[in-house]
Amino acid sequence: MEDCLAKKMEITVSEAEKRTGRNAMNMQETYTAYLIETRAVESQSEGQCAPVDSLWRRYSEFELLRNYLSVTYPHIVVPPLPEKRADFVWHKLSADNMDPDFVERRRIGLENFLLRVASHPVLCQDKIFYLFLTQEGGWKEMVNETGFQLKADSRLKALNATFRVKNPDKRFTELKHYSDELQSVISHLLRVRARVADRLYGVYKVHGNYGRVFSEWSAIEKEMGDGLQSAGHHMDVYAASIDDILEEEEHYADQLKEYLFYAEALRAVCRKHELMQYDLEMAAQDLTSKKQQCEELATGTVRTFSLKGMTSKLFGQETPEQREAKIKVLEEQIQEGEEQLKSKNLEGRDFVKSAWADIERFKEQKNHDLKEALISYAVMQISMCKKGIQVWTNAKECFSKM
Repeated sequence: MEDCLAKKMEITVSEAEKRTGRNAMNMQETYTAYLIETRAVESQSEGQCAPVDSLWRRYSEFELLRNYLSVTYPHIVVPPLPEKRADFVWHKLSADNMDPDFVERRRIGLENFLLRVASHPVLCQDKIFYLFLTQEGGWKEMVNETGFQLKADSRLKALNATFRVKNPDKRFTELKHYSDELQSVISHLLRVRARVADRLYGVYKVHGNYGRVFSEWSAIEKEMGDGLQSAGHHMDVYAASIDDILEEEEHYADQLKEYLFYAEALRAVCRKHELMQYDLEMAAQDLTSKKQQCEELATGTVRTFSLKGMTSKLFGQETPEQREAKIKVLEEQIQEGEEQLKSKNLEGRDFVKSAWADIERFKEQKNHDLKEALISYAVMQISMCKKGIQVWTNAKECFSKM
């Protein structure tokens, strides 16, 4: 961790800007660009003020970066991006991805994504990631030149592997189930929070009616007027405070959403292991089949029904020379298959070792982050309740003075 990029460079996504341009179809579109600023840490420690480098990136470029990282480092739980469009929102919150409040929260999420990558012991050393932060022009071309898209596994192949792997690794199977359950639990938690926010908003705003009624009442009372007017003012302040409270709540919700999306990153690692296991099993099966064919040709016996065997019975046996030539080809294929199987076994063991090390790192991070987020959320709720008690305490004093 001492060599990670986050220790050497300050990284911020300092602002967001709404822009208009033309897309690949030459149609006009409106999008948001984000300003990434970086500054070297080393020169600051020497008492010098390092210059700030800055460049603009679109959300789609962040997506391209993450896709590249996911394909290039399949054994790593790659940090997720913040949502492209708002989900799990309470009714007063805009789901428009151009809404200033949503754009601001996404700006924070994108900065968090960059810091997660920059702090990762492996991802932080990636050249393409460094260029994403420091080189504005030509970056997309450089990513595409890596050929990472050709390495991406098709969904059909991944689905095939899921259902046809004969000996799945129990640890990855359990991890896959855990990621499904984690996503389900956090989704439910976010839905509950959105419903509570809706009701809380209504309760607070209704307190504004107290303020209006007390104010109207104060106008017809001489001795009680001042007390009623003051109590009404406290109620108005209480009603207005909910907007800031729920805005703060959204930031805690975004922290939970990050781990909602991390669940998919965990599943991606599990899927890649399934694919590797499937390829290994297919290679082993193919090798066994070739060895059997070679044995049948050498001994002249056929153990299983085959079209070739049926053909030889109908049209006569092969000559010794033909059989020898086929045996030679099969022996070469068997040798090649054994080397390939050995290579796949080694690759699989390396993948499991690297993946599990990163999964353990992720678990520590997750436990720490979610603990902090839930404690902060609870502290915020306690503070909110204390404010409510204070408002009614103030109102009580106002009534006492009447």
